[in-house]
Amino acid sequence: MDQLAPTVKYSPYRFFSAERWAGFRADTPLTLSEDEVQRLSSLYDPIDLDEVRRIYLSMSRLLSAHVEASQLLYRQRKAFFGDEATKTPYIIGMAGSVAVGKSTTARILKELLARWPSTPKVDLVTTDGFLLPNEVLRRENLMERKGFPDSYDVGALLRFLSAIKSGERDVRAPLYSHLTYDVMPGEYITIDRPDILIFEGLNVLQPRDLPKDGKFVPFLSDFFDFSIYIDADEELIHAWYIKRFMRLRETAFRNPESFFHRYSQLSEEAARAIAEGLWSNINLKNLRENILPTRPRADLILRKGPDHRVVEVALRKL
Repeated sequence: MDQLAPTVKYSPYRFFSAERWAGFRADTPLTLSEDEVQRLSSLYDPIDLDEVRRIYLSMSRLLSAHVEASQLLYRQRKAFFGDEATKTPYIIGMAGSVAVGKSTTARILKELLARWPSTPKVDLVTTDGFLLPNEVLRRENLMERKGFPDSYDVGALLRFLSAIKSGERDVRAPLYSHLTYDVMPGEYITIDRPDILIFEGLNVLQPRDLPKDGKFVPFLSDFFDFSIYIDADEELIHAWYIKRFMRLRETAFRNPESFFHRYSQLSEEAARAIAEGLWSNINLKNLRENILPTRPRADLILRKGPDHRVVEVALRKL
C-alpha cells in the first residue's frame, strides 16, 4: 500500500492541489519583494512571487498556528510543574534530495517566518557543516559516500540539536564551504536561543537501527517539532542535477580554488559524463537508499513538477 497515494483509503495524509492549497493563505500578507525572492533562490531552482503566494504564504500561516500551539503548551506545562523552565526553540526539519530545492525553500521560509507581526527570531542551519572533513572521509574510504548518513559526525549533530532544544545559549554549528567542498576548520555559526530554527539537510529524517535491548537511541528527528520533505520524480531531480552541474562548470567551477575546478577544463561531453557518473554512483544511490525512504516520516510534503513549481501538498492528519 502506498500511503502517499491520494486514492489510498488509509493514508495518514490529506492531499491538496497547489491551487486549493493557495486558498489557505487567507489574509497572510506577502512581505517579500521580487528582488528578495530572486536573491534567496538557488541556482536553477526558479521561484517567483507567484509561487510564494501559491505555496509559501499558506505554509507560513500553518506554521504560525503550530508555533502558537506549541507556545501555549509550554505555558501550560510551566504552570503544571510550577517551575521556571526555559522556553525552547521550535525546530523545523527539512529533508529532500540534492538539487530538489531544499535550500531555496528553507531561505524563503526563514524570511517569511521572521516577518510575522510578532517578529520572531528565526535561524537556519544546514547539515553540511556536520559532514566529516575530507581528510577523514578519504582515510575511511568514504569520499564516494559523501552525503550518505555514515559521512556525518552524528554525535556532533545530536549534541547540537540537544543543546538547542535544551535552551542553551550560544550553540555553535560548524560551517561548510561549497567552494572547497569541505568543512571550514575553526569556522562556526553561533545560534543563540532563536524562537524558530530551520534545520535543513539530505538525511535529517533518517532513523537509526533500533536496539534490541530497548535502550533509547536518539534520532535527529526526535528534536523536531515539524518536518518538511521536498519531493519530485526521480527523473526530474536527475535532469535538474545535470543541468546545475553543467551550469556550475561554466561559473563556480572556473574558480581555481574550487574543488571541482578540474571539471571546468573538460569538454562539454566529458563533463556531462562525469555529472552522470556522480548522479548514478552517489546521489541516486543516496536518494533511493536513504532519502526517499524517509519521505513518509514528514509532516508536510511539497511535491514539485517539471518547472520546479509545487503541484501537490500532502499534510499529515492530526
